[in-house]
Amino acid sequence: MPASKTLSFLEKVNQYPKTTYIYHTKIEERLAMHSHNKHQLTYVEGGMAYLKTNDNSYFLPARHYVWIPAGMEHFIDLKTQVSMIRNIYIPTHILNSNEFYSKMGIYPASNLIMEMILFTENWSENIFKKEKSKYQYIKTLGTIIAEISKNPLPVVLPTTTNERLSPILQYIHLNVHQPLLLKEVAKLFGLSSRSLSRLFKDTLDISFLQYVKLTRIIRSMEKLLQTQMSISEIAYLSGYNSPATFSNTFYKLIKLRPVDFRKINREISE
Repeated sequence: MPASKTLSFLEKVNQYPKTTYIYHTKIEERLAMHSHNKHQLTYVEGGMAYLKTNDNSYFLPARHYVWIPAGMEHFIDLKTQVSMIRNIYIPTHILNSNEFYSKMGIYPASNLIMEMILFTENWSENIFKKEKSKYQYIKTLGTIIAEISKNPLPVVLPTTTNERLSPILQYIHLNVHQPLLLKEVAKLFGLSSRSLSRLFKDTLDISFLQYVKLTRIIRSMEKLLQTQMSISEIAYLSGYNSPATFSNTFYKLIKLRPVDFRKINREISE
């Protein structure tokens, strides 16, 4: 009698195309870039993570969830230890034709959404249609998410494997606390200012200055959530000359002041 095959994690997700697959774990599934045939709703508790796609890197802070459309290549990169990763894989056919489901996004988790996700904590793996109450619950969760999730977090860093640009991006990340001027960075890598500016635009469709600004904001968000540093300390460590400039730039992108961003996420995470 042949031995039964042990299914991989992705095979389990895809095994029954019409079921919702529930998976809550304290251990990260270390998956490479992948896709699957179900929508994915993921909520990370007590840690810091990034969603990586072929083109971009998205910061996934506390008290936010990520919606990943079926078929989209991705992986989740955990930067710190986490308390729990809550994954709900939803088959496309049970949701309506709302445009929301076709777009990746990271959204604040309201109390309602968080409680609905937590309610599935003791559910295990496949939810079949015959389990009527659970099946309907997932449909309702999907409907509510599409209705109330209007403003995705606008912090997106484009990525590239371009051999000329990759070391420059690495340099920016390692030196984000220092002044980063186009002319000086270009000279350091043997380029003219015009050539480096064109390299950013042609490869990432973003300017050098915008890339630096986004990197600094992401670094500041990490510090706000992971340390007890003051706003002034975080401002300087993120490359800003003054707390006021930092606060204004942060607000323009996140629509919250740094102190409010920290307070809201800390209060809800406790």
